[in-house]
Amino acid sequence: MERTGHAMKLVMDTAAYLARIGLAQAPAADPAGLAAVQAAHRQTIPFENLAVMAGGTIACDSGPVFAKLVTARRGGFCFEHNRLMADMLGAMGFDAALLLARVLLGSPAETTPRTHCLVLVRFDEEAWIADAGFGGGYAPPMPLEDGAMVGSMDGAQHRLRRIGEEGSIPGAWLLERKGPQGPTDGRSASDTLWEPQFAFDLAEVAQADMAMGCHWAATHESSRFTSLHVASMCLPDGFVSLVDRELSLWRAGTEPEKRTVPDAAEYRRLLDHHFGLELSAEEIARLPLWRQSPS
Repeated sequence: MERTGHAMKLVMDTAAYLARIGLAQAPAADPAGLAAVQAAHRQTIPFENLAVMAGGTIACDSGPVFAKLVTARRGGFCFEHNRLMADMLGAMGFDAALLLARVLLGSPAETTPRTHCLVLVRFDEEAWIADAGFGGGYAPPMPLEDGAMVGSMDGAQHRLRRIGEEGSIPGAWLLERKGPQGPTDGRSASDTLWEPQFAFDLAEVAQADMAMGCHWAATHESSRFTSLHVASMCLPDGFVSLVDRELSLWRAGTEPEKRTVPDAAEYRRLLDHHFGLELSAEEIARLPLWRQSPS
């Protein structure tokens, strides 16, 4: 009975997840199906850290993540997004596991901790990487091969390179991006150069490792997520982001939109309009960005 109940819950969870990301049914467990799931996920569930900035706690366990991102229709950061996607891929018949990575976007001066996660998916003898939780931009799934390249709908190219041995620092594999700065979160510095995104290896990851990285990202004073209010969403041909009071909207073939949000009421409206985040006026008022604002 317990195993039957668990199976029924997986079916219900998968159906709810597919409805959340706008897919009518589970795709085939192949690379095309993986690409469809990741694109739908990233275009419907926002990347955001507003719960952190409001003083809340963040959990990256399967149950709380599903409750937040699917049931409550909120967003999250990488540990939440990729925990959810890995779980749901597994429920749909994919062979999926989590990996940890060091973010190198912006060329940090010192070695960064393993505070990003991504998903490794195996198809028979072939392995692919997927990532529904990188806030800096969008990279489609790609085969885990030295020199593998893939293009995205925003006009960028993404390249995977073998840079070291397993267990080496910063990692054995490096993901790079070259393309327009518009469909990124502002940390990209060039339209024409290959820029590092993150480095990783294939070491097996325990849930405790996830919890440690998640805790650091949500609490450490040097973390991007404890100092900036961030929300972003990938679009089929672009990117929209709201970093503190600065809104950026970029779509291929159009003039980019950049503007400063004047007050808390407009900020709340933009969260709903662009990211599907329906926060109450009281929740907005708890954010440090607007805590002193009468709006």
